[in-house]
Amino acid sequence: MQTNTLYNSSATQPDNCINIQSSIASDDCHTVGNTSVKNPRMNCRNVDVFYADKQAINQVTLDIGRNEVIAMIGPSGCGKSTFLRCLNRMNDTIDSCRISGEILLDGQNIYDKRQDVVPLRAQVGMVFQKPNPFPKSIYENVAYGPRIHGLTSTKSDLDIIVESSLNRAGLWDEVKDRLNQPGTGLSGGQQQRLCIARTIAVGPEVILMDEPCSALDPIATAKIEELIDELHEEYTIVIVTHSMQQAARVSQRTAYFHLGNLIEVGETNQIFSNPRHKLTEDYITGRFG
Repeated sequence: MQTNTLYNSSATQPDNCINIQSSIASDDCHTVGNTSVKNPRMNCRNVDVFYADKQAINQVTLDIGRNEVIAMIGPSGCGKSTFLRCLNRMNDTIDSCRISGEILLDGQNIYDKRQDVVPLRAQVGMVFQKPNPFPKSIYENVAYGPRIHGLTSTKSDLDIIVESSLNRAGLWDEVKDRLNQPGTGLSGGQQQRLCIARTIAVGPEVILMDEPCSALDPIATAKIEELIDELHEEYTIVIVTHSMQQAARVSQRTAYFHLGNLIEVGETNQIFSNPRHKLTEDYITGRFG
């Protein structure tokens, strides 16, 4: 049975963070920094996430700007990936998960009962931690989404989308002569760029990246980071990363999570050079995490 619901949670807002961690004082639960932006692509308001009776995200409010890269950082288990998965309803696949609050994409509630998750996940695509190309050819990996979403009517149109997507993912020159070979035969970094090409082939507005470089070597990581820098001119990108150096390199804004709470958000340079919250400072200076 579908248990994921989204509703106005003002009547159920907790008075403190006792459900998350009793050792954190109530004052420490209030987000430091400006959670709003002038031109948001997505608006998240008072988002709570529960797995059965365990609360994983506590009253997170955050705007995600258009054509920005926002990095979500924090220690393992802090809730950053859980929150990321809320943004395209990937948590719907978990029966015990319950979500409250409000998440808007271009002003529309993505948890509205009338919202079809299939087009939503085309609008808000996701690139996972481990590259996961389909067991199909390189061409078919990229063509699959446009075909099932009915974005093309002719083979020539589909060819254009495949070539354009592979170009934007920085992969075309490396694979143009072997499009009919399996995508699983590519190197790890190439597979991840193939997955990015597959994501952008359906014309998303937002791209979610859950530690996209954690399984890659430094050279492949550098290529993905260069790609992120290029793509944010066309797309909004939300990236979860354990690498603070990566967050500093690729993002314009950074959000720090701790035990399910959004502790601090701000311009990336400010977060790493002059954090305002002690928990943020302790994390980025290596005192814990």
